[in-house]
Amino acid sequence: MNENLLGLGDWLPSSCTMPTAEQPLRRAEFDALFGQDVLSVERKSSREVALALKPESEVAARAARLAAAETECCSFFTFGFTITEGRVDMVVSTDLKHEDVLAALAARAASLVGTAA
Repeated sequence: MNENLLGLGDWLPSSCTMPTAEQPLRRAEFDALFGQDVLSVERKSSREVALALKPESEVAARAARLAAAETECCSFFTFGFTITEGRVDMVVSTDLKHEDVLAALAARAASLVGTAA
């Protein structure tokens, strides 16, 4: 694994195909989502994390665009969205080989929830 290029620990595996110059921009996008739009983080299992998002259509659209972009370089992530009764959840899952990457993403999200002004 690459060493902490984004301050994300093991969230940046050697299998990442994103150009190095673009990596800080993606980190900033995830940090903004985690800090501004994520209400809570719940580890469902070692391979699945649920992020409760603000129940706003703009937030869901922004999260979906970010998820689509992320799967282009890190295809081991799977993103799913559930929108029901005033609640928006983004579920991130991965395979056994990348559980540590998901754990790092979950830790980063939990550390930033509600930190953006």
